Amino acid sequence: MSDSEYVIESSDAGASATIPMEAGQIKKGGFMMIKGKPCKVLSISVSKTGKHGHAKCNFLAVDIFTGKKLEDMVPSSHGTTVPVVTRTDWEIIDIGEDDELTLMDEAGNQKTDINLPGVPENMAQEIRDAWADGENQVSCTVQAAVGIEQVISFKKEA
Repeated sequence: MSDSEYVIESSDAGASATIPMEAGQIKKGGFMMIKGKPCKVLSISVSKTGKHGHAKCNFLAVDIFTGKKLEDMVPSSHGTTVPVVTRTDWEIIDIGEDDELTLMDEAGNQKTDINLPGVPENMAQEIRDAWADGENQVSCTVQAAVGIEQVISFKKEA
């Protein structure tokens, strides 16, 4: 057997996009997966222990990418999944014709695989207006979870 048969095309650290957590440990303002979507928890109500011995947590949460409200009820001692959510700040270098952004971080790394946000509806146009064909310096915050990246906020530099 030669070494060429063991070529590894790509590699990553093997980090999971989600981590397991007991439902009773999730706090308001934290993140959790509901129906396969990463959500930010808005409120939690806990029902008392029933005849089968489980207190239930009723979660009201909002999808972090679409803004849709979702609800889930999980026994507090049962496990659920929590997405690994990261936020990074980027400076907008260019906005393409098809709403594709060219971004650069403080280290000079470029990113070209993100489009202007579709949610909320007017944010894409506000970013275009603030950027004004490169007249102004605009920075944006990109939120990433479960393989999805999206611009969630922006600010025009003075």
